Amino acid sequence: MKIVITGGTGFLGLLLARQLIARGKLIGASGAPEPVERITLFDVVAPPSLPADLQNRVDVVTGDIADEATLRGIITGESVSVFHFASVVSAGAEQDFNLAMRVNLVGGTELLEACRALPNKARFVFTSSMAVYGGDKLPETVSDETKITPQTTYGMTKAALELLVTDYTRKGFLDGRGARLPTIIIRPGKPNKAASGFASGVFREPLSGVPIALPVGTDIRMVVSGYRTAVESMIRLHELPPSALGHDRTINFPSLSVTVAEMIESLKRVAGGRKLGAIASAPDPAIEAICRSWPGHSRADRAQALGLPRDADLDSIVRSYIEDFVDR
Repeated sequence: MKIVITGGTGFLGLLLARQLIARGKLIGASGAPEPVERITLFDVVAPPSLPADLQNRVDVVTGDIADEATLRGIITGESVSVFHFASVVSAGAEQDFNLAMRVNLVGGTELLEACRALPNKARFVFTSSMAVYGGDKLPETVSDETKITPQTTYGMTKAALELLVTDYTRKGFLDGRGARLPTIIIRPGKPNKAASGFASGVFREPLSGVPIALPVGTDIRMVVSGYRTAVESMIRLHELPPSALGHDRTINFPSLSVTVAEMIESLKRVAGGRKLGAIASAPDPAIEAICRSWPGHSRADRAQALGLPRDADLDSIVRSYIEDFVDR
């Protein structure tokens, strides 16, 4: 079978590719485990080089996700699964509405259409977001049953794609599964334009000995998940039988609810004697407004009933990051 990962050269895309190579097999169009023969990482730009463990193991293709011909050229084969990560992220989407619509909505629709054209039904796993929730009626804790009322362009495009995937699945065009993700931490490398980027930066920069200026108050509460858990959950979501999700194709992923103050406490606790970069306050009203529009607590009853994992605690996420990206 063939795997296509959009946004594939990003952090989660590369982690997923590694895990799929290690597994060797996934449920294919036949409904049975099939060898993963080819993995294509599709993204807008190619990295200078791939990590050594992925070189000669994956194909990298660059292009515009909203271009029909490009997608029809890579979404090919008798047995295909797609993991759709590509997206203009939260703050970036607020700054550039047209780009967000083109990449997130038009691109997502073109990708669905490319899967629809396949000879056999593809499995389509995509990442939605807790940003689909919001508004003045937002409850303290959201669940799979909470009404979707996004208050950002990013959240709106994710909500629209949830509905599209549900209908394409209902029509029998593909087998769609949606992961309503919390904020995924801790991402290595440079900060991106996500409004939630500070949730990784508050760990990453101090552990590198670099100061960080927090754009939000330490009372901000967020739902988060560690990257190891998120990738494992994406694979388990893919492997579920088609009937497991029923009519509602998108589920809340398990998460932890933590404040920024608790993030800082966890960092100091797990870092031990390491010399940390300073953490200062630099309020950004736009970023804070976006983050305060998101839910601070989330239930994931469906996901947990389906066997998707949940992080034990925040400290375990920090320890994993130190092991994977700091000590190495």
